[in-house]
Amino acid sequence: MEHDLRILVGLGFTLLLVMLRLEAQRFGAAEYDEPVRGVPPSILRKLAWYALGVGGVLLLTVVHPAAAYSLHLTVGDRAGILLAIVFALVGVGQAVGLAWLHYHRLRLPNIGAYPTGLANEVITAFIDEAVFRGALIGYLLWTMNDAVASGRLAAGTADYISILGSAVIYLLATRLGAPGRDRYMLAVAAVIALVGGWATVITGGIGAAFLGHASTRIAIFLTTGHAGQPPAKGTEVEDVERRRRTPDGWRAVDRSGARER
Repeated sequence: MEHDLRILVGLGFTLLLVMLRLEAQRFGAAEYDEPVRGVPPSILRKLAWYALGVGGVLLLTVVHPAAAYSLHLTVGDRAGILLAIVFALVGVGQAVGLAWLHYHRLRLPNIGAYPTGLANEVITAFIDEAVFRGALIGYLLWTMNDAVASGRLAAGTADYISILGSAVIYLLATRLGAPGRDRYMLAVAAVIALVGGWATVITGGIGAAFLGHASTRIAIFLTTGHAGQPPAKGTEVEDVERRRRTPDGWRAVDRSGARER
């Protein structure tokens, strides 16, 4: 009785953490909040979101009777090292390609954006992987395996359904598909969800998924200067400054701003 109760309480914590991810924008911790909006979000709000997310994951490991095994809340086996390296290299490669496509160069962030930007990428990646690739896939597998045991579902399909279901819920929770969001970042999030879910099921832990996810997000931030939502073309700071400068071949001749060749 106590065993089943703890599993259900853990499910409640998991659903609360999914709801917390839905509210990331209110706390300034969503991918599209930084640094595009121009006004930095409250540090206290961000810290509150981090504390609730990490604290919720830690409580989940205590409440659930077999969190490390059933919910994949562990690093995983050694095969995860190779998967993490491949995942990270692919993530860095696509980030460099994205920067070249948008800016024809690597566009480093402003110095002041590094502390909060890097912290947001790492902590958010950890919470995402623990909640969606760890706990959520674990509970979906728990449900799917019961269906397989009762003959309602063909054997061998539980893993695929659980990974796909977790990925769909993750994309909805991040709200990257909302109007005005960058569609490329939606595609990146979908790949992270699917590959991370597969790596988690294969290795039995979220270690490889977390390292790959964090590396991808950090690489995007470092190569484009944005956490995941590039502004519209022509609205970057350097583009605005370029339009304000005196055109080549012109010089100012009086205080009224008149110019001559």
